[in-house]
Amino acid sequence: MARIGILGGTFNPPHIGHLVMAQEAHDQLGLDRVLLMPVHTPPHKELAHDPGADVRAELCRLAVAGDPRLAVSTFEVERPGPSYTVQTLRALTAARPDDELTFIVGGDMAHSLPTWREPGELLRLATLAVAERAGVHREDIAERLRELDPPEGSVRFFAMPRIDVSSSDIRQRIAAGRPIRHLVPAEVAAYVDAHGLYRL
Repeated sequence: MARIGILGGTFNPPHIGHLVMAQEAHDQLGLDRVLLMPVHTPPHKELAHDPGADVRAELCRLAVAGDPRLAVSTFEVERPGPSYTVQTLRALTAARPDDELTFIVGGDMAHSLPTWREPGELLRLATLAVAERAGVHREDIAERLRELDPPEGSVRFFAMPRIDVSSSDIRQRIAAGRPIRHLVPAEVAAYVDAHGLYRL
């Protein structure tokens, strides 16, 4: 049995905030490995300046290279159409029934969980790991999730340093010709530059 963390997202592009979240979940929750899982098509928003799911997966591979705690899953990339978390967790549970799955989210995403597809089932398929950051309080999230009647112990919290960087900010910096080094891993910055990604 392995304790697997799943950090889903568009990763358009992946940045240090994603990696710190994965690292802190791995460390504080005692996970064996955290998988970055880029979506093929997010169900609730349009991807701005999307270089394509395969490219975003490659950027994720570059971002985690050399860190044995982290890896990339292309499960959702290989399945066209909108990526619904509950469908992914069902498929992963069927494929690896002995693994213990932990789905990692930020506090803002956890607060919106009741609006997701089959949120109660999601909490039965995986532990929800919530990154605590300033502005979203544990009590507010717990109260919001209580309506889903989560199984005992299915919601866990871990501390996340405040890192004010987002993929949209990075895309804007690239389009404006500003540097992104140290906001993304060096390998990601080099790939973005070599392939001319996100230049408007």
